[in-house]
Amino acid sequence: MSTDYDPDRYVRNEMDIEAQRATFAGFIKWSMYIALLSILVLLILLIFRT
Repeated sequence: MSTDYDPDRYVRNEMDIEAQRATFAGFIKWSMYIALLSILVLLILLIFRT
């Protein structure tokens, strides 16, 4: 059993999801960087016709 559970602070149907939100925001940011880098590489290949 987890030692983090505190029955006095427990509120039914509420959950703190700030860590998940921050993780997802980071995932989206890095996904955009990778997508933009891929597009840039494809454009360079297109320009130099390799």
